[in-house]
Amino acid sequence: MLSIVQDADEAVAPIPDGATVMIGGFGRAGQPVELIEALLRQGVTGLTVVNNNAGNGEQGLAALIGAGRVKKIICSFPRQSDSHIFDTRFRAGDIELELVPQGNLAERIRAAGAGIGGFFTPTGYGTVLAEGKETRVINGRGHVFESPLSADFALIKALRADTAGNLVYRKTARNFGPIMAAAAKTAIVQVRDVVDRGELDPEHVVTPGIYVNTLVRVAQEMEPAAA
Repeated sequence: MLSIVQDADEAVAPIPDGATVMIGGFGRAGQPVELIEALLRQGVTGLTVVNNNAGNGEQGLAALIGAGRVKKIICSFPRQSDSHIFDTRFRAGDIELELVPQGNLAERIRAAGAGIGGFFTPTGYGTVLAEGKETRVINGRGHVFESPLSADFALIKALRADTAGNLVYRKTARNFGPIMAAAAKTAIVQVRDVVDRGELDPEHVVTPGIYVNTLVRVAQEMEPAAA
């Protein structure tokens, strides 16, 4: 059942220590910063976080990592010019990293949401990323088996929702949001506006309300324009 709550702190209150949390966003685009800040205030620790990267600068996911709340991160590219907080934590042995190629990461999340038991992919075959995994040669090409990736919670940023929980995103801010909403047991979504049922064009709805558990309206900055 959908809950529409008053603020971000109420939205993330049910997340316990040790939870696995998917966090939407591709870098800063679509990152649910207000929900992450609420998670910091909530005090939860020992988290396993699934995200495309390992935080930017000193806000959002980077701040969560910097505060020592994340014990493990599963992501596709942990290092970039402004990922100094993760880099420092990782070099100190304070955080575990599971590196997953970006396409594999997206497909593992999508597989969990679709109820698929896994898939074979050539990406990563013959590398250290395939160690300990089942491999096969399919049509003359080596493949490695990848398992679905689910989570207890997903924190997602969308542009607009209706009171049934249907979501519309803004351009590239969509990124991982739809598949994470489907793959998590509980999807918590921050939006700029909540409108009545019937006000969203059905052709523009990307995430159906059946995947959304909690909605919170927060003031948001405009996303950078899509490239």
